Amino acid sequence: MLKSYFKGAFLREYKTKTRDIITTTTISTPLGEMFAAASKKGIVMLSFLEKYTLQSKVDILKKTLDCEIIPVATNEIFDVLKIQLEEYFNKKREKFDIPLQLVGTPFQIEVWKELLKIPYGQTISYKQQAINLAKPTAIRAVANANAQNIIPILIPCHRVIASDGKLSGYNGGVDKKEFLLNLES
Repeated sequence: MLKSYFKGAFLREYKTKTRDIITTTTISTPLGEMFAAASKKGIVMLSFLEKYTLQSKVDILKKTLDCEIIPVATNEIFDVLKIQLEEYFNKKREKFDIPLQLVGTPFQIEVWKELLKIPYGQTISYKQQAINLAKPTAIRAVANANAQNIIPILIPCHRVIASDGKLSGYNGGVDKKEFLLNLES
């Protein structure tokens, strides 16, 4: 059953609006509770529970996907997500292989796909990420797209740092970014 659920590509893009059901749950991690949302196509959100930003992210999902969002106790994709996150936080997993449904502009999706190429335990600068995207002058736009990533950890935006080596912005806070980088070192 699980193999049939994950049949097909690891990463999928959906550019058309379709009526869909998004299920949600919360997952306990060493960084605190996280809010997870999934369609039948994959994980669409994994967010730190921050009351000021969570609702706006959910509203964007509802509008973009024209979907209903409902809480569930469990389902197969959340079971796999919980296992893979636990393995990651216990240093037993370096790469996630759970399907993702990216929700964003074409530029954001391009930036997020580039994030998936950064190896575990390594970092790059925003400038290097822009160069890798063949957009060397788009450093701020790349940084902004990273900040709009609503699937952190799975899409490792924490692996991008300032050119001077300093940690800069992270949706969950720089302390969480530092924790994740230390975990991977």
